Order: sequence, then C-alpha cells, then structure tokens
Amino acid sequence: MNNNEPLNILYHHRIASKDGQYVHVEEIINALTEQGHQIHIVAPKVAENSDFGSDGGWVDTLKAKLPRFVYELMEFAYAFYAFIKLSIAIIKYKPDVIYERYNLFLPAGIWASKLFGKPILLEVNAPLYQERKKYNGISLDWLAKWSQKYCWRNADKTLPVTNVLANYLREVDVPESKIEVIANGINKKHFYTEIQKPQQLPNLENKVVIGFVGFVREWHGLERVLDIIKKLDDKNLFFLIIGDGPAVPALKAQAKALALDDQIFVSGIVQRKEMPNWLAHIEIALQPDVVPYASPLKMLEYLALGKAIIAPDTANIKELLENKKNALLFDVENKNSFSEKLTELLLDAELRKQLGENAHSTIEAKNLTWEANGEKIATLFKQLLNR
Repeated sequence: MNNNEPLNILYHHRIASKDGQYVHVEEIINALTEQGHQIHIVAPKVAENSDFGSDGGWVDTLKAKLPRFVYELMEFAYAFYAFIKLSIAIIKYKPDVIYERYNLFLPAGIWASKLFGKPILLEVNAPLYQERKKYNGISLDWLAKWSQKYCWRNADKTLPVTNVLANYLREVDVPESKIEVIANGINKKHFYTEIQKPQQLPNLENKVVIGFVGFVREWHGLERVLDIIKKLDDKNLFFLIIGDGPAVPALKAQAKALALDDQIFVSGIVQRKEMPNWLAHIEIALQPDVVPYASPLKMLEYLALGKAIIAPDTANIKELLENKKNALLFDVENKNSFSEKLTELLLDAELRKQLGENAHSTIEAKNLTWEANGEKIATLFKQLLNR
C-alpha cells in the first residue's frame, strides 16, 4: 500500500460510559478522519448521545444487580454478538484493517481478524484482568485470564499507553516486535484556543489557584490541600476542583471547619468542550495519585496549558515528567512528601513559572498530540499491509 493512500478502518470498542475512555476513542477517530482515513465504527450505542460524565446506563445497572459470574458469562457471550456485527461490517464495508480498544472477555476483534485476514491493532489502556481481580473480583478467573492473554498475543500489534503497561504484555510473552507504546495526547485545536471565563467561576484575580480535575475520591487525599492553605494563612490561595465525586462533601465540611469557605470552589461535572476555559485559571495542577500503568489524560492537559504540576514519582509518570524540570514529583512512599512539594511551589513563584513553561514545551518535544498518534497508527497499519 502507498504511504499516502488513505485507509479504510473498522474501529471496534465496547465502551458504554462517556468518560475518559470515550475521550480517547473520539480523539483517535477524529484524528484519523481528519487525516483522510475512512472509519466505520462497531460499538454499543449507549454512550453516543449521552453527556460527558454519564455512566453506562442499563449496562451498569445490570452489572450491579446480577451475580458476578452471570455478568461475566454475559460479557463473554457479547463477544459472539460483537463477532457477528464485525463480520457483517467487514463484508459490507470491506475495510483494510481493524482497530480495537482492548476489553476483558472480548476476543471478537481477534476472531474477525483471523477469519477475514485483516491486520488488527489492539489498543491497551489497562491490564484489565489484574485490575478487575484486585478491585472488583473475578468469578470466571480462568476465562478472564485466557481472554486477556489470547487477545494480547494474537493481535498483529499491541499499543499500550505506557512502557510500564507494556511490561504486563511482556510477562505473557507478547514479542517486543508486537509492542508499540503510544502515550495519550492532546487535541491542539481544542486546547490552544481563545479562553472564555465560565460564568459561575468566582473572581480569581491575583489568586494563586491550586487545581484538581476529575472525580474526587478519598484516596486522592485532597484534604491535605486545605490543611496547607490554612497553615500558610494566605487569603490569596484558592483551591479549584473541576469535577465532582463522593469525597466532595467531606472537603466542603473541612473547608467550613477551617473557615476556608471562600477559598474553595467545586465546579461539578464539566463538559469536555468547556475544560480549557476552566483549566486556564489554574496555576498549580495536581495529579495526587494514579494507577501505576496509566497515561493520565488530565496530566497531558496540564502540560498543554503550561501548568506547574505536582505528580507522584512513579515509573509511568516519569515517562513524561522530570522532577524540577516540567513538574515537581513527590515520593509516594513518604506520606509528607506531597504536602512538602505543594508548600514549596506555593512559596516560589519563579519555580511555578519555570515549571509551567517547561510543561508547555513538553507537548511539542515529545509530540504528545492525538494528531501524532493518528499518524503513528496509520503508519503501523501500512507496515502490516505491506509485509
């Protein structure tokens, strides 16, 4: 295939919720489409017309009510339904290749690839067998473990989002030649645009704004931020939470108890298109915790908008961030380290400026854009087609 020739791509995923996962799906599809490739999507319809932040609807309800082994059997049964849908789509659209977002109990894309002789790229965002076993438990352990190993080993190329995640693939003997690490990215058109201040945002003029983006949970430890603001006793410090979550009521209660009601604001769920307008008002951006294999979307967005970032010194984070160059990294083994780093940054305006400038330049230096990711994916497909 000619390197300039557009591809006909069948894109398959099983995402039902409209969250960070869906952002990745949309951005990859948009990038490939803008580069002239034709995309045909085979996926659940649940999330398509939902607002950002919505859950999986009836799918999540079913998961909560059914015995675990029954739900897992239904997940695997869905793979056969998805295989039929993929087969029909391949016959109808005659795609050159298949792109699939990996999910547990979902070998449908691999089956279709083998039956129709279509090269398949498998995007891997998490070791879902290990993740679900740790946090939710798995009843059909052997089937879950087999499905993950089968999909990873039988894809023509796997695309883990970090090298740490790639190690999980290496552990089940996925050859190095089949592994291509592609970190998450940002959409420059979306983030490098004119900023408009959200109407509900309070006046932050002359404030040093500490910001967190996401679904707030207890393990983020955001109560430490309020403790530091109280300790420094500076009315110009402000804590902006862009999002919501189960830990928010406790944080609001803490702020009230510390007489910091006027130094914290919680936005609630923010639609994706509005995110740059909110992020623009943050100076110090927090990544207080992260699973050890992730490529956090919000961290890329912090980089894009030139924020002074505080993040854990874990191996996956250090694939993109360097301590005291484009971020301050805290020691995850030291319970005081996060607070010490945040205090240091609050007291040093020049360091905040330096880190922010270097953060912004990281995007171009490492080519961390969805556009670049689309180009890499197309190149990999063409290499497979020209074998």
